[in-house]
Amino acid sequence: MPQLSSADHTQSPPLVSVPRDYNAAHDLIARNLDAGRGAKTAFIDDQGEYSYGELAERVDRSANALTALGLAQEDRIMVCLLDTIDFPAVFLGAIKAGIVPVATNTLLTSADYDFMLSDSRAKALVVSAALWPVFAPIVAKQKALRQVIISGEVEGAGDHGQLLLSRLMAAAGDEFSAAQTTSDDPCFWLYSSGSTGTPKGTVHLHSHLIQTAELYAVPVLGIREEDVVFSAAKLFFAYGLGNGLTFPLSVGATAILMAERPTTAAVFQRLKKHQPSIFYGVPTLYAAMLASPDLPGREELNLRAATSAGEALPADIGRRFTERFGIDILDGIGSTEMLHIFLSNRPGEVRYGTTGRAVPGYQLRLVDDAGNAVAPGEIGELQICGPTSALMYWNTREKTKATFMGPWTRSGDKYLQDGDGYYTYCGRSDDMLKVSGIYVSPFEVEAALMTHQAVLEAAVVPHADVDELIKPKAYVVLKAGITATPELAEELKQHVKNQLAPYKYPRWLEFKDELPKTATGKIQRFKLRN
Repeated sequence: MPQLSSADHTQSPPLVSVPRDYNAAHDLIARNLDAGRGAKTAFIDDQGEYSYGELAERVDRSANALTALGLAQEDRIMVCLLDTIDFPAVFLGAIKAGIVPVATNTLLTSADYDFMLSDSRAKALVVSAALWPVFAPIVAKQKALRQVIISGEVEGAGDHGQLLLSRLMAAAGDEFSAAQTTSDDPCFWLYSSGSTGTPKGTVHLHSHLIQTAELYAVPVLGIREEDVVFSAAKLFFAYGLGNGLTFPLSVGATAILMAERPTTAAVFQRLKKHQPSIFYGVPTLYAAMLASPDLPGREELNLRAATSAGEALPADIGRRFTERFGIDILDGIGSTEMLHIFLSNRPGEVRYGTTGRAVPGYQLRLVDDAGNAVAPGEIGELQICGPTSALMYWNTREKTKATFMGPWTRSGDKYLQDGDGYYTYCGRSDDMLKVSGIYVSPFEVEAALMTHQAVLEAAVVPHADVDELIKPKAYVVLKAGITATPELAEELKQHVKNQLAPYKYPRWLEFKDELPKTATGKIQRFKLRN
């Protein structure tokens, strides 16, 4: 099993030494059985509870079922599953067999899945029954696809060769010897969420899952065996995969899985029913929770920690959450390319409005457009050196070379760093505005708008005026019950002027019922620019 060294947390090489002969799924299951946790609850989904012993059996049955279908080591399978016990069973079962699962967003279109199936050349598809209608029109034309396996019950299953996962697993053996994989073998793929365009197949290695747990979840988040965790971010998302699968399994904690979309009502129900001690959210969800009249009181919950990622957390949201619940939100940033959080606030050291400091085992630098280090206090692009950087983007060589530069990975995010080592988010590199020759962070303008009591969400993008000069334009979603008027638009512009340098205020302000987002809650500003 991986060993945590006593090296300085700020230095390379990474703190976790993973042996060459290593299988990620075997490690995450065996460490719990070896520790005597076979009877302890590993997962709670909408249908019931599952012990670590039951999880181990499901993983082995899944591995046997997949290999019985002729799938071999290094073959790829697409996994498009809602958050139920079948996700960890299939995902880990495939990995244990040396098969490479390609976990995909459950909220996409047939065209998106058509592209991903063709791009990945997946030989099998494992899909939730509720999602099958989106795949039905496209599977027949997939040249590489050999098997379609459905999780749950679906009318007409088997009419066109589909198999039921429950039947396959029931017929499969309950013991499986892990494939002879190495720590540097491809382990799984995640397609990027597409917040800036076409999704890219991001290839991660067997060593990466446990690295995120040992470098972030244990020393920064402080996860421990007695925790019950609940992630609003889904398992197909890099953030959610760590939150709801890798992290709890790494220490023997219990994870709550929720198949439905993370509405405030659904989230409140799980927070009150299951009393998780750790909650993982995203900024848009925290804003919606705080705006809800049904927000639980502090005494109704059992939270000791909360995290946020996906986008930078507005300071006002963090402060209001702390006032309500008496705990801080640990805002951090990760990426599909780095698998999980590499820059984060820490318990007892939170500075709202910043993304915190480097996570142990990761090095960070800020560079200008020419790749040179920026002066202290100046905005630069954030680049990361750490042990969980993806191997590559599949079938996208030029973008791979542009993003993965030797030991360094480009984040595409603009930051500045203060004298205490705290990083402040300034926006995406392709979202940054230059107004009158001066960089303006759209996030800074958005954060100012968010402090107005009428605003629920805001997004700021560059827009050309009549002279083709770039100025900020804001799109705003108002809280329930508030009417959009020209007078309110002017009030919001003045509100920004009162907080920021005058040249940063939005010259145009448009009210929207909702903002375009990825399934993980990240605002798709490129759609607003277009």
